[in-house]
Amino acid sequence: MVLPFFYGEMKMIEQCMEEWVKRLIFHEGMSLMPYYCPAGKLTIGVGRNLEDNPLTEEEKRALGDYMHGITENGAKMLLRNDIVACYAVLKKSVKMFDKLSADRQYALLDMCFQLGWKGLKKFKRMLKEIERENFDMAAFECLTSAYARQTPKRARRIARTIKFGYWSVADH
Repeated sequence: MVLPFFYGEMKMIEQCMEEWVKRLIFHEGMSLMPYYCPAGKLTIGVGRNLEDNPLTEEEKRALGDYMHGITENGAKMLLRNDIVACYAVLKKSVKMFDKLSADRQYALLDMCFQLGWKGLKKFKRMLKEIERENFDMAAFECLTSAYARQTPKRARRIARTIKFGYWSVADH
């Protein structure tokens, strides 16, 4: 897979990658055995929906017989690939993405990971407020959604990150 990143962008992704991996594992958990998520989709690793986001041939070769389980390293490989793919979509689709702090970029990446780009782009008002750098209102828009009702603790952390520009696991 060839991604449209310049050297500086790859360095930034590399610098943030392990922290973003930890945060997504914190939110998603990790299952080394395939399972059905609450939406009824076959899933493995750190929230990899195998139906909507099937394994690439390269991933299949690396994982082997994944239907009987994968290793932690295999789960993290899938997650890193998903992070890079989400980052590429956000960079292409969100006007201000490059200008956001790494933590605000993470907030959008987390939502994109959980909801997919199709789900995240429905947050039109939130994304517009981020473009305007009105982070208070963007956080409000994040919290007044079905997403926030379905995953309230996660949504509060993400909204706080959007509002204040830094990540915290505290749940106020």
